[in-house]
Amino acid sequence: MMTVPGITSEELSLIKSYLLLQFIHRMFERDLKIMKDSGVFKTPELYMEVLEKGDLQTQMLLSEVKREFASRRIRIYRIGQNDNGVEAEYVCRGYSGDMNIVWPAFRGEMMARMKAYLGLSSGSPSATSFAGDPHAQTPPVPESVW
Repeated sequence: MMTVPGITSEELSLIKSYLLLQFIHRMFERDLKIMKDSGVFKTPELYMEVLEKGDLQTQMLLSEVKREFASRRIRIYRIGQNDNGVEAEYVCRGYSGDMNIVWPAFRGEMMARMKAYLGLSSGSPSATSFAGDPHAQTPPVPESVW
């Protein structure tokens, strides 16, 4: 990882938040489309409303991060994903840098934020596990997110 000279931990945190929020927004949009088009749910409106509220919060936070980017002269010009995780190239005050976040850390933070945006308690079991399953794993991020 190449860090920009003089970049603060707060600015690095903003870049990380931007990446997470972009992924979360795309996942909420994808899930909403699947839910709407599936025809499986008897009352999809109820579930979609919950997802839409989470997505709205994600979009509001993303707008705040973008405002901070403008005031701090930060611009992300490439986002990618590979087998190892998520990577981004950015410019901060005229200096180029890159950030790499490995999948386990990225997924864990993404799931914690999604639960918060959906109003779920952070201590609740994941949707893919039975209550209290100590071996439960976070589901993989679909390759089609980007």
